[in-house]
Amino acid sequence: MLNHHLFTASGGSSFVCKMSKTNPTVFVEKKTGSVDYDKGEHLVSTELSGVRQANIPRRYRLRVERDRFQKDWSLSQVVQKVLALDPRGDDVEAVLNHWAGRFARKNFPYLIKEITRKGSLDHSLLVFSWMKNQQIYRACTEIYNRMIMLLARHGRIDQARGLFFEMQKWRCKPDVETYNALINAHGRAGQWRWGLNIMDEMLREAITPSRSTYNNLINSCGSSGNWREALKLCKKMTENGVGPDLVTHNIVLSAYKTGAQYAKALSYFELMKGTSIRPDTTTFNIVIHCLVKRGQYEKALDIFNSMRDKRADCHPDVVTFTTMIHLYSSMGKIENCSAVFNTMLGEGLRPNIVSYNALIGAYASRGMGKEALSVFDEMRKNGFCPDVVSYTSLLNSYGRSQQPVKAREVFEMMKREKLKPNIVTYNALIDAYGSNGYLAEAVGILREMELASIKPDVVSISTLLASCARCGRKVNIDAVISAAEMRDIRLNTVAYNSAIGAYMNVGEYDKAVALFRSMGKRKVLPDSVTYNVLISGCCKMSKYSEAIDFFGKMMDSKLRLTKEAYSSVISAYSKQGLVAEAESVFNMMKTSGCCPDVITYTAMLHTYNAAECWEKACALLQEMDAYSIQPDTIALSALMRAFNKGGDQGQVLVLAQIMRDKGIPFSDAIFFEMVSACSLLRDWKKALELVQLMEPSFPVISVGLLNQLLHLLGKSGKTDSMIKLFYKIIASGAEINFNSYSILLKNLLAVGNWRKYIEVLEWMENAKVEPSNGMYEDILNFAQKHGGEFAATIKARVESLRRQPVESNL
Repeated sequence: MLNHHLFTASGGSSFVCKMSKTNPTVFVEKKTGSVDYDKGEHLVSTELSGVRQANIPRRYRLRVERDRFQKDWSLSQVVQKVLALDPRGDDVEAVLNHWAGRFARKNFPYLIKEITRKGSLDHSLLVFSWMKNQQIYRACTEIYNRMIMLLARHGRIDQARGLFFEMQKWRCKPDVETYNALINAHGRAGQWRWGLNIMDEMLREAITPSRSTYNNLINSCGSSGNWREALKLCKKMTENGVGPDLVTHNIVLSAYKTGAQYAKALSYFELMKGTSIRPDTTTFNIVIHCLVKRGQYEKALDIFNSMRDKRADCHPDVVTFTTMIHLYSSMGKIENCSAVFNTMLGEGLRPNIVSYNALIGAYASRGMGKEALSVFDEMRKNGFCPDVVSYTSLLNSYGRSQQPVKAREVFEMMKREKLKPNIVTYNALIDAYGSNGYLAEAVGILREMELASIKPDVVSISTLLASCARCGRKVNIDAVISAAEMRDIRLNTVAYNSAIGAYMNVGEYDKAVALFRSMGKRKVLPDSVTYNVLISGCCKMSKYSEAIDFFGKMMDSKLRLTKEAYSSVISAYSKQGLVAEAESVFNMMKTSGCCPDVITYTAMLHTYNAAECWEKACALLQEMDAYSIQPDTIALSALMRAFNKGGDQGQVLVLAQIMRDKGIPFSDAIFFEMVSACSLLRDWKKALELVQLMEPSFPVISVGLLNQLLHLLGKSGKTDSMIKLFYKIIASGAEINFNSYSILLKNLLAVGNWRKYIEVLEWMENAKVEPSNGMYEDILNFAQKHGGEFAATIKARVESLRRQPVESNL
């Protein structure tokens, strides 16, 4: 073999390689390449000489020399001229019949090889047809193998099989490469049974299958989801003395992945590590994908980081980075998705459309429509044409961000781009409308889908049922279930869960239970979500005994008991005053390995509060702190109630300070317990601090709580602070009522401030709130007993107010 390298100094480099073939004087393949380091591109071109005019048989050479239209082209020139033609209109024979090299039979295999290598099926078929009409043509296995492989790549299975039978008519005996090409053709079409039959025929012809034969067949089974058959073939391959290689292992792993057998794939990978075959990037990509699907994110991250550390062995590729985007999206770490994408760019990898779609999908999962649109536009700017997945993800992002109108605009834009929406697109649009309360529009999309000849599936029905649950429409739930029956759509577990939840949300307990029972008749197994929906729904409707019964059935079904189920049952026992039973379920939850969360602890706090077990409630708070579970507003209000009722009001104020330090928002219930604690402790200083704390929340605080706060300050004798508070309440626009004025008047009279009392009566007149007779009688009695020299003045002002008619706004 002769090698020659040529380097240029023009910003790139080029090289020339000469490789001797079967005839060193005739078939010389010359490869020329150039590299542009600035653009990061390299080009390689191949020139093949072939049998030229000087080397064809004498009788043909004399004939060619006398014809001025005959051209002494090289094989590469012929290929270029053929590929430049339009196969649908131009005459290929007109070019080939002017080629002097057509009189050399040895040129034909090389000509087919070069044209098929370019991947042009139409040109290859025309050249092959022309070739068979030549007098000197002799059929050979190599030519047929090339054509069968090309037809396989283009999915022309019948034509590939036709050539297989044709070559036998021409007395060309198929070899192992022929059978491999045919098996590969059927494998690409998912026809793995045909592949098995072809291998059986191969064995009957006494042709020993090669490793490629087994790999092609295993791949055809695996890509069809038939991982069991793929594993049998792998075992048979080993038994026949053909050891698996890295390609084989990757194909088996891929078969497990396609068949959603992620645990088996990971076990196979562990066995693979015990062999001498080292995994490559493809292997790790499959393993990372399986780990992500099983939720083992930390292990997937470890493999990814190890790949980045071992750059010389197997560096992460675009598929690896795309899988990591899916991983962080599943974890809800959207900012990490963007960071991984930017890292991929920083390492010089050019993202493909799948990578862009993964990033758009990550933003869509969190309803980040603006960010999803930014990636969508960037993808277009970089020369990628968005596909159905791109548009569907963008549409979904608007649906989740409560912008159904924009979701519809994306849908229409997709159709304008001549892309046909698929069932996933329509389901996303149904969800965009349904999740935002537009049930009529969601049902309209279902009809629109059918007009587009796309049959709704169980996901469409589940989405509509979930929409009915949000909208609280009883009639529509029945209509959607009837629509599913009319269209022969069999509800699965997810659909039943949506329907049962919808009935529970609208208070249709009997229908929900009837639907649950029908699951057994239709052989649809309920899951943990089914029982969660039933148990929580029963609790909301105060059907506590029924909730406990469903919990028992859930245990009998050997299903995984969830935190939601435990919390709901604890709440059900609490409502019935069954403290011991609630404690039993709580302890069972902890011993089963299901760690209680803040909702569970809150349910237990309510249980202890209802039973007045104050000490146990306080112990529960310490337990939460030991397990680093931060109580939320609901849990803290329950604890404060326990402290107030247990006579430990100081702890209420301590909890309030903890809430301030940790930034936990205050609620009406929290403020109520704090006001009660200050009142019981007679801690007026804390009460004034509480006023300052509550001031920003005045517009949203209930009028009852504001009245309680006014009463607390008035009761302490700090009427000036009480009046200032009243001013602040008025200025904030918060609601006040008749009781608010009553509290002011009662406390002002208690300290003898009759001037302010009469002023408040005037405020009531201005606010068109009519004072009661008792309010007038109270000030008149005060004037008679304690008015002294101001008695006449008080009576005159009160009588003046009573004579003025007031339109009550109560």
